[in-house]
Amino acid sequence: MFKSYRNLWLALGAFIILSPLGLLATGTAFGEWGLDELPGEVGFIPAGLEKFAEIWTLSPLPDYAVPGMDATFIQSAGGYILSAIVGVALVVAVVSLLYKVVRD
Repeated sequence: MFKSYRNLWLALGAFIILSPLGLLATGTAFGEWGLDELPGEVGFIPAGLEKFAEIWTLSPLPDYAVPGMDATFIQSAGGYILSAIVGVALVVAVVSLLYKVVRD
């Protein structure tokens, strides 16, 4: 599988390595607003989001940081890269599972 999608995997790897560049940006990332920031960014809080906001409170890597590590730039960059790897692994796992279900 790696060989047939070699360029895709290389590009994805490059994006993972470059993900800490977000630390250099000012302000918040698009779409990553909390309930406190949402009214200022889009003007309102969607009813469904407000209703279900308390359900999802557990995050394995909150704020792209590894729990227990100090917030230096190098450690923050490591948290961003680890978050990207975990995210890519989850997406690849779900897509692979769906592919197997649909194919059979």
